[in-house]
Amino acid sequence: MEEKTDQQLRKLMRMLKTGTSAPLTVAEAARQLSEEGFEELEFQNTWGVKQGGKYFLKHHGTALIAFTVGENLKFRDSFRMAAAHTDYPCLRIKPNPDLTSEGYCRLNVEVYGGAILNTWLDRPLGLSGRVAVKSHDVMHPGIRLVDCQRPLMVIPNLAIHQNREINKGIELNCQTDLLPLVGTCSEEKLAERGLLSFLAEELGVKKEDILDYELWVTSLQQPEIAGFWNDFLVSPRLDNLTSVQALVSGIIQGNRDRGFNVIALFDHEEIGSRGKQGGASLLLPNVLEKICECFGWTSMQRQEAIYSSMLLSVDVAHGLHPNYQGKMDLTNHPVLNGGLCIKESSTQSYVTDCEAVAIVEQICQSKGISYQKYVNRSDIKGGSTLGGIVSNLVPVPTVDVGVPILAMHSSAETMGARDQAELVQLITSFFSL
Repeated sequence: MEEKTDQQLRKLMRMLKTGTSAPLTVAEAARQLSEEGFEELEFQNTWGVKQGGKYFLKHHGTALIAFTVGENLKFRDSFRMAAAHTDYPCLRIKPNPDLTSEGYCRLNVEVYGGAILNTWLDRPLGLSGRVAVKSHDVMHPGIRLVDCQRPLMVIPNLAIHQNREINKGIELNCQTDLLPLVGTCSEEKLAERGLLSFLAEELGVKKEDILDYELWVTSLQQPEIAGFWNDFLVSPRLDNLTSVQALVSGIIQGNRDRGFNVIALFDHEEIGSRGKQGGASLLLPNVLEKICECFGWTSMQRQEAIYSSMLLSVDVAHGLHPNYQGKMDLTNHPVLNGGLCIKESSTQSYVTDCEAVAIVEQICQSKGISYQKYVNRSDIKGGSTLGGIVSNLVPVPTVDVGVPILAMHSSAETMGARDQAELVQLITSFFSL
């Protein structure tokens, strides 16, 4: 494996291991940026942003924006922007989750995003997220990150002897069939040994000090290089930590000395980008406005800079599945290890247009970056990305790109081991030209 491919895979695998939920993903991204000299800002404070500076800010713990300022910044210099998302389809633990029946203890959960539900069965599962605890300042509760990457629960399948038709397919009920089993105990014991007691012991706090939590059930499968010739990476959360890591690496390595480079890592993409941490919020426009105000630009000058800017919407694409080749478009069917994908759609679910595509293609061709085209089959509705949402708020030329994967939204997805390096090189080049 080439050195650049191996290096990018190691970085990605660390992100996949540590980014077990949106708060943990943001924490890992912030760690990498801090190590490379990026200064952390808070939106509510005055910024001392300077030419040649590198900065990032976390937004409510699950979103992050980072930016660099060119050493030779000039009036009307543009923004080069790239966006990705920190969340992924999984199971979210509800409030008051403890259930007991016939001596079995389970947790009440709900499905988050469009998960392939049966891939969560019959495997050890962990716990990740954040917990709010009492503090001296009522308006600022204590926030503790939780990352229990050890077997804590399981969702067993029903035996084939009790459902002889199971291999003909079964629809899982999201409320009754997906409750994780956490142990055996009586109803009386559960009151003492439930989730809050577990969290209190895990965090070293009093049970009564726990106010609320955002916790997700996580797959414990580790990222693994697979195949006879090490061609594949199999892992949870390839959608969309491949893109998160590519953006973090790209803004660190980019060396553009004019204008601004910006990455936006949003939460809640898998449920429609809603909320204050989502791509449909005013977070990115507000950050761009504040950056410009740091240099004394007027509102009109800011708009002139923004309208000469460009955005990359970075999210995974569907690779051709060799067992289901009929699910792909007749002439556009990217394969794993064939390079990154440029995604197009006449419905603007991917907001790419030919002029913007031409820019990306010229970057790829000049740098020797392998790329492919992805388009949905005309009779199969595809997904959507941050591109269409963010470009409604920041109306600039936008291109949807990402690595092709198999089993998108499974608890374990598969990608080509060589494609991550191509994506990182594109983002780095975009932030350098």
